[in-house]
Amino acid sequence: MSAQMRELLQASASELGLELSADNLGKFILLAGELKKWNRKINLTAITCDRDIVLKHFADSLALMRLVGEIGCLLDVGSGGGFPSLPLKIMLPKLAVTSVDSVGKKILFQRHAARALELENFTAIHARCEDLGPGYAEHFDWIVSRAFSDIPAFAEIAAPLVKPEGRIIAMKGKGGWVEGASAVSRLSELGLVVEEVIDFLLPVSGDPRSLVVMKKRRFGHE
Repeated sequence: MSAQMRELLQASASELGLELSADNLGKFILLAGELKKWNRKINLTAITCDRDIVLKHFADSLALMRLVGEIGCLLDVGSGGGFPSLPLKIMLPKLAVTSVDSVGKKILFQRHAARALELENFTAIHARCEDLGPGYAEHFDWIVSRAFSDIPAFAEIAAPLVKPEGRIIAMKGKGGWVEGASAVSRLSELGLVVEEVIDFLLPVSGDPRSLVVMKKRRFGHE
């Protein structure tokens, strides 16, 4: 990654209200390098240039920092090349992260990246999320995904796995309010409600993004 891209990463983090330590920056640079190296051999992502990796993978992932705590358990559903799970783990080393994807080569990359970055308590599982099993029932504080085009489909998978006080977060492009509103009926059937929708612009590029935040409904209170 060039010096210009280092500056872009630092500027992007700053726009998100974050500060990167030298260790954080070094790990992001290493991750970008490994992603490009592996992507030349196997198809991990269509996002391959430094600028897009910084903005569309790293900054997009780090927008979740406003919602995810330093301590707890997070599940990334359909994590692909490890986004948002790997950037969040770099910034939140005490967070227990489980990453699930049905494509084996993508999980192999994530495991390799976690070793190279010396990330502890990062578990990458080759499976479909719905096959995780009863051992993960109501296990996670946060369940996140940017892989689903359909909010109800994601919520149906996530609902049994999130803690009663946890949050399910769908990472969307623009129009999160519209998608959230259209899903209200199905979410209600799943015992969920939309708590909030956070609209924001990606740093530097200004591309619109939304975070649709869902939680379990407390019957008798909502």
